[in-house]
Amino acid sequence: MRPSSCDTFVALPPSTEGQRIIFGKNSDRPCDEVQEVVYFPARDYGAGEKVECTYIEIEQVAHTHAVVLSKPAWLWGAEMGANEHQVCIGNEAVWGRESADGEEALLGMDLVRLGLERADTAEKAVTVITELLEKYGQGGLCMEDECGFTYHNSFLISDRKEAWLLETSGKYWAAERVEDGYRNISNQYSITTKIDKEHPEMRAYAQSKGWWDGKSQFNFATVYSFTTTARIEASGSRYCEGKKLLEKSNGHITAETMMDILRDKDSGINMEGMFMTTGSMVSVIPTDPDLPGVHYFTATPDPERSVFKPFIFVKNLHLLKETSSPSYGSDDPVKKKPRFQSKPDRKHELFVKHKLVAAIIESYKDRGRKITEGMRQLEKETMKAMENHLLYGVSSSEEDFLVNLFTSSVQKELSVYSKN
Repeated sequence: MRPSSCDTFVALPPSTEGQRIIFGKNSDRPCDEVQEVVYFPARDYGAGEKVECTYIEIEQVAHTHAVVLSKPAWLWGAEMGANEHQVCIGNEAVWGRESADGEEALLGMDLVRLGLERADTAEKAVTVITELLEKYGQGGLCMEDECGFTYHNSFLISDRKEAWLLETSGKYWAAERVEDGYRNISNQYSITTKIDKEHPEMRAYAQSKGWWDGKSQFNFATVYSFTTTARIEASGSRYCEGKKLLEKSNGHITAETMMDILRDKDSGINMEGMFMTTGSMVSVIPTDPDLPGVHYFTATPDPERSVFKPFIFVKNLHLLKETSSPSYGSDDPVKKKPRFQSKPDRKHELFVKHKLVAAIIESYKDRGRKITEGMRQLEKETMKAMENHLLYGVSSSEEDFLVNLFTSSVQKELSVYSKN
């Protein structure tokens, strides 16, 4: 198994239909890893409180925003998610000249969650993540075993008005603002000469290592990337295919467009095999601050055989039980040293039922077709209902229904399974 890992996309006006930003990501992880979708409400904290991330404890802030996350069930952070201010973040594994084999620190997935909990704009999320990177560093095993799978991270971050691409190498980083059009990232550095923010010592460090002569135009991707590896070539292929798919719908990109891209297997974006797409997300964010964002998550592997289910931030939201994995607290093998000596059962209810249905779809053509048609019909009906909120907002009388929006969509998905 050669781990690859993830494709993330963002489209902004005028590449989208209407005044909307469309964000999407496939999380590509080990095929036996469970990805859960969870909600955490906003919360206030006292002075001196700490927060325990995947491997290390760090200082907590006075207030964290409400977040919805799609995350590997064994760790604290997230592969992707959104917050109540409609900031969306997805991360990518990147490998370059700087070694990623360091001590345990913050995982890139921890930084995704921390950015969402602490920033109310995309640009502030860049600041949050880079300040944490400077203070605590990034490092630690990124799979639930002792295989030595480690990497640095890039992040695609969006809000109601713009997007930012943040790419890191150790504690060094560069960031590029994206104000219109579209952008995608796939496990390789892609910031070149347009650098809008950067670590103050990033260029000097590259020069000290002999990667840059200090005279030629500085190109972050050229300076910090490997010259060539099979992994970079594979991600480059997915990057090019993703860019082509975005270009194909340029000016008319919608949530459905993004879902189709994430479902595309010919491009390798919907990954199969030992490393596969284990969770997917698409967010629709109107630029009008009076309108809600709608965040769709699968919480199951293979978006082609999954339903994108909607989540809207409203008051008094309920926890997402059907897509929350069992918690083992201090007894979790991830928390004990040496780590990863065993793997507990992390399957949530939807994951269990989906795995059974996926096997039926694979093995029984007619039954599988009926199940898939039922799933697509459910998704279509749900998205039609969400369009009304995207156009006209959420009335106070509708909020009581929306507190269970995601959960009720999961239950409808389970109903489709049971009928077939």
